[in-house]
Amino acid sequence: MRFDDRFLDELKNRLRLSDVIGKTVKLRRQGREYVGLSPFTKEKSPSFFVNDDKGFFHDFSSGKHGDLIGFLQETQRLTFVEAVEQLAAEAGMALPEPDPQAAAQEKKRQGLADWLDAAAAWFEAELRRPVGRAAREYLERRGLPESEWARFRLGFSPAGRTALKDYLVAKGARPGELVEAGLLIAPEDGGAPYDRFRDRIIFPITDGRGRIISFGGRAMDPEARAKYLNGPDTSLFDKGHVLYGLPEARKLLHAGGDGAILVVVEGYMDVIACQRSGIAGVAAMGTALGEAQMEMLWRLHPEPVLCFDGDRAGKLAASRAMDRALPLLKPGRSFRFAAVVGGKDPDDVLREQGAAALKSQLAAGAPFAEMLFNRERDAEPLDTPERRAGLKQRLRAAAASIADKDLAQAYRDDLLRRYDGLFAPPSRGGGEGRGPRGGGRGRNGGRRGPWREDEGSLYPTPQGVAAAKRLAGSLGAAPAALAKHAIADPHVLDEHLEALEAYGFGDPALDQLAKEIIRLRLEAEHLDTEALQRHLAATGFSALLTDIDRAAPHSGAPFIQSDVTLATARAQWSHAFAVLNRLAALEQALTAAKHDLGDGATSGASGTAVFMTLKTERDALRRAVRLGTIWIEDGS
Repeated sequence: MRFDDRFLDELKNRLRLSDVIGKTVKLRRQGREYVGLSPFTKEKSPSFFVNDDKGFFHDFSSGKHGDLIGFLQETQRLTFVEAVEQLAAEAGMALPEPDPQAAAQEKKRQGLADWLDAAAAWFEAELRRPVGRAAREYLERRGLPESEWARFRLGFSPAGRTALKDYLVAKGARPGELVEAGLLIAPEDGGAPYDRFRDRIIFPITDGRGRIISFGGRAMDPEARAKYLNGPDTSLFDKGHVLYGLPEARKLLHAGGDGAILVVVEGYMDVIACQRSGIAGVAAMGTALGEAQMEMLWRLHPEPVLCFDGDRAGKLAASRAMDRALPLLKPGRSFRFAAVVGGKDPDDVLREQGAAALKSQLAAGAPFAEMLFNRERDAEPLDTPERRAGLKQRLRAAAASIADKDLAQAYRDDLLRRYDGLFAPPSRGGGEGRGPRGGGRGRNGGRRGPWREDEGSLYPTPQGVAAAKRLAGSLGAAPAALAKHAIADPHVLDEHLEALEAYGFGDPALDQLAKEIIRLRLEAEHLDTEALQRHLAATGFSALLTDIDRAAPHSGAPFIQSDVTLATARAQWSHAFAVLNRLAALEQALTAAKHDLGDGATSGASGTAVFMTLKTERDALRRAVRLGTIWIEDGS
């Protein structure tokens, strides 16, 4: 008996992998995974892992890896059909009745799939023939060498009207079949079908198991009516239920462990750039991200990162994704949002700045609630009571659209807290402070260490001044450059206040300075650079400011140069700030991972893999900071 993909997917959705495996293997929860002793080998230390989110098990002792069905096949020596029948009974699902018509349709779909495979092989061969020379040169200019073409099965379709058709018909295909497969276009006037893809670089589109179900094509002619063209919906291909790059993304998520991120980008080349950088990247099929695709993403990762272009279309796509996702959000099931710096796309960043820069920018995504609040806040001016009331109404409505009641209440509280912080008066005296960051409170909610309050202003105690002077002598050049520009252009901090409070400028010597700048930025509608410098000098930071001026030029940071425009400097600063934030986060994660390994909270194989992944990225960022390669060259 043959089972269609929809039946198998529904079967896996109804049963939790850990529940089924837990009947024969004693499992204990460890982070987002379950761990136990291998059912395949004799061992004393657990190396068998089960991940419900990703739908697979992995046994480090034997190297076995698979899904729910594969586990029963391996442990109970069942055939595929027997394993499916057993799981269907457990899930309360009736097996599909044998249907001669369905069997005939399946046989037909298999025939179409065979022609798609044949077309893919032909496209690949055409790319390497003389007719594909311009396409090869284009791929090389985009930084995609020939050694990578086979990995993604890239190809080329010549400009001829029937080149592919003639090849496949000669091999026995009927034109009608090729129309059904999406390879040919049948004219409405009844004329002879012709090739759908002509003079285009070809990107095969696969289902979750890696089987080719359609193609996408990038036009070589800059005047082409459609720059990118996808195949039509067919019996094999449904745009709303497919994510480009999914099989490879699954492998990368598995290899990356718990620290891996899943990123949704906009184009084929962006997906390829992410995957070449070791990032699990996928893309929707030229349409807005739909509910079915969101469910697919959440099966792989609890919080995928959505990275859309910074243009109007990209912002609209992000907004639509938010609206569609809101009713579906649940605890442990959300999205983050990231944008690469300077209006570029991931492919540009990989070519110009390298894999480490791309990883750091995508990893520094904003939470869903923050993006939602910013969207509603920026929807219209907030210069009248009516418009401010309208913002509050929109925030309440957005929270109410979440189906999970507990999460809906949590979102309502969070959004209204942000609203209160937007309009609350500045903190004064000994009060709690009701600004967006809680006024005079530090990141741990207490007073700012060795500081005192006097008529609404914070001044360092003698101990605080001494600490600042003591640390100033070993100030890092890159953090100093960040601080120098922030003092010269305080408004660059407006989108980064939360991160600045969490990580400062990347050097402990600057932590107190960062906190004072945050306080002043929140309390002043207009923070004048000269006034800020006078205030910092008058409150005990004179020596630190001098050290900043001395250390910053050694960083090589382009944004502190006098010939850089304000917009470019802000873009460059934001990128460097994100990199140092990521470095600080990695240092914290490494400390935690090392502690977990030391006290046995994580198993040797899994814990070591996570530790080494974090350490590799941390070391790469350290080298980038030391060598000055973290700076954007043009800031565009």
